Amino acid sequence: MPLSVNQPMKELLLIVIAYLIGSIPTAVWVSRRFFGIDIRNYGSGNAGATNTYRVLGSRWGTFVMIIDMLKGVIATSLYILIPFYLVPDNEWPRTNLMIGLGLASVIGHIFPIWAGFKGGKGVATLFGMIVAIQPVVAICCVGVFLLVLYLTRFVSLSSILSGVSFAIFILFIFNDDVTLYRVFSVLVALLVILTHQKNINRILQGTESKVPILKYRDRRRQRRKNNQ
Repeated sequence: MPLSVNQPMKELLLIVIAYLIGSIPTAVWVSRRFFGIDIRNYGSGNAGATNTYRVLGSRWGTFVMIIDMLKGVIATSLYILIPFYLVPDNEWPRTNLMIGLGLASVIGHIFPIWAGFKGGKGVATLFGMIVAIQPVVAICCVGVFLLVLYLTRFVSLSSILSGVSFAIFILFIFNDDVTLYRVFSVLVALLVILTHQKNINRILQGTESKVPILKYRDRRRQRRKNNQ
């Protein structure tokens, strides 16, 4: 099926819509509506799920994470509105558009027009994007995230290593043959590392906060230490 004359305009419109979807500042709206505060004035100052966990608790942190992931899934799936990309033979151009839509939503999360262009780090939205494009790889990245989180309780370190593992999965394990997707995987790893520079410094300095999970396990370990 050939491209229509006005298709580039449709694609540009979808990218703008994807950016606007990504710009929905879930953490900011939740903190203002239910707590009367701006989440960006507390904790790490980021409007993302990790800081929401830290400041507002696990229930609201989980809610923000799910909504931010859905932003990535929905924005990346906007390609279905253009019939050309529904044709099975158009897998490569479809993947390219999905990457463009997903990146627009991630940029929207980091620089949200609805919240003064000061948002979060985009990890949850980025993950939602990966779910829409490569669900199997996304599951593998979740496995890395949960394993690191279980071992360290650092959400930031879990995010960094799952982002790096995404590139490893695409380049070496699944060996995806879409060039743009391979380049994208490397950019994802670099983006996650760059947006977590402060977290990396705090981890090295021993001042990074841990999420309040597995507290019973930690209490048992502390009791064992005290009994030795």
